[in-house]
Amino acid sequence: MDIASSKTGSSRREFARMLEDCQSYNLDIILIKSISRFGMDTVDTLEALNQLKTLGIRVIFEQESLDTTDTDSDLMISIIESIAQAENESRSENIKLGIKQRAVQGTSKLYNRKCYGYVHDKEGNLIIKDDEAKNVMTIFQMCLHGKSVISIVAELERLGVKSPTGKDTWSKRTIDVMLSNEKYTGSVRLLDNGKHGVVNLCEDNNPAIISKETFQAVQIEKTKRSNIVKDENGVQRKSKKYSSKRLR
Repeated sequence: MDIASSKTGSSRREFARMLEDCQSYNLDIILIKSISRFGMDTVDTLEALNQLKTLGIRVIFEQESLDTTDTDSDLMISIIESIAQAENESRSENIKLGIKQRAVQGTSKLYNRKCYGYVHDKEGNLIIKDDEAKNVMTIFQMCLHGKSVISIVAELERLGVKSPTGKDTWSKRTIDVMLSNEKYTGSVRLLDNGKHGVVNLCEDNNPAIISKETFQAVQIEKTKRSNIVKDENGVQRKSKKYSSKRLR
């Protein structure tokens, strides 16, 4: 018996011992419950099967009703790859479903995912980190007073404010993400893909650093500064008015 972990992996000592017994011709037939129980992935499975075929060892997969003595090698490979792909897709869908269910039930850990301005208390809930919260408020206020993201970055570096990763320099993306992070108002939106609306919205999830009015004002300000406009069909296009390119 081998015990595998998705986090730590496994050396599969017993599986290796089985292959050694096959090499010593102590085994003639291997009976497997299913392909998923045999190899860690498609590559492992195919390599082991090719090795066993060379040794003349018969392998039977009970669930799939496959027998290596009765199945063409190319067909076996095609079947294994198809099954492996189907299993991966099924596993992915199950993970997505689990995330959605936890979001709806309010048990998802994503609600309390830490961001700049917050730390976790002993119970894992978000609480305000005062020094970082002051910087968050300063960043929002600078935006409202007309400073661009580049200007905000320069001002923070001039003031000697460390970035969230403790560096002397701030990235423009960090500032832009902060100015769009609704968690600073105490609300958290999970699984919002931007097309089909919000799957789940939790208000008063954590202490607010920024008021909802300030947050909305910043979003309006960011939209005004954008050089993206929508035409009559709702298609977004670059506005020539704000284009940095000049025709000569």
